[in-house]
Amino acid sequence: MRWVHGLAAALLVMGLPAARVSRDGAGIGESPAAAQGGGLSEAGYQAYLPQLRAAAERAGIRAATLDRIFPALAFSSRTIELDRAQPGGAAGTPTNPPFAPYLARQLTPALVARGRARYAADRTRLDAIARRYGVPAQYLIAIWGKETGYGTIMGNFDLLNSLSSLAYEGRRRELFTNEFIATLRMVERGFPREELKGSWAGAAGHPQFLPSVYIRLAVDGDGDGRADIWRSHLDALASIANYLRNAGWRPGLTWGTAVRVPAGFDRAAVANRLRAPRCAAVFARHSRWLSGAEWRRLGIANSLPDGVMASLIEPDGPGATAYLTTSNYRVILDYNCSNFYALTVALLADSVARPG
Repeated sequence: MRWVHGLAAALLVMGLPAARVSRDGAGIGESPAAAQGGGLSEAGYQAYLPQLRAAAERAGIRAATLDRIFPALAFSSRTIELDRAQPGGAAGTPTNPPFAPYLARQLTPALVARGRARYAADRTRLDAIARRYGVPAQYLIAIWGKETGYGTIMGNFDLLNSLSSLAYEGRRRELFTNEFIATLRMVERGFPREELKGSWAGAAGHPQFLPSVYIRLAVDGDGDGRADIWRSHLDALASIANYLRNAGWRPGLTWGTAVRVPAGFDRAAVANRLRAPRCAAVFARHSRWLSGAEWRRLGIANSLPDGVMASLIEPDGPGATAYLTTSNYRVILDYNCSNFYALTVALLADSVARPG
């Protein structure tokens, strides 16, 4: 989730969701061989584990849990290989590739049809979740579809092995140590280790939550008293709703709308001069905030209420479809800080809610 944004900053510049790259590794088995680069090895990993155990002890993990888990941990060289192979850093990579080809690949008729079918199948319970959290059900369905293809691709990496291997690798040791400890807390909540599977980078279940996000925000959506984001898609959808509410979702507000920018439009006049404290390259593509009425006065016709504030983004440059995006769009960006991701989720949500 949030840490994924820092994990692959170059991807975010390209508009590609880092979490999706981690999911592309799902289904690829872990190599038993030691990593050849960077001096990493099974022996080095085993020598590091006492340090990781000490951190878990300080965090309050029970000794019985540690005694059961640590002897069975193994170095995942495949995790390190995938971490180091993330695209986006090669010379010559375009900073802002076009959005339209990406959208055509992602927002397929099949994905939309499956989303509508899922919505219809659980409409009563989804509407109840939407009322409880103030987030329309189509956004929950859209994130579910974008993250894991409605639960078909959730990853099969052992979370404890992958997260401990990333902590051992060391570049983001504190981050992955905390996620490893959060996974141990899930073990102590009754999740068998064999169920704790996910992407190589630690994202797991139908919503691809990091373990720390699960601990903070996962909720029971099917009424059985347990938040199981692997086996219950209703728990997952309720947890996504809880995440979006926690991130600041405003009930009754759209994410935004597609618009056309007239020829000769003065983009410099609406440029955003501020630098975002996080995901700066993503937010640099947005204009400053203006109301729906102010955009109309500038010649950009839109369906937003007069007082609703929105920023302009032109993912394919001048002359192509542009979007006025509200604060709820920024909430989707909080889930995965990529304009390509957020726009795809928003447009999928619109398609799911629209009668077929």
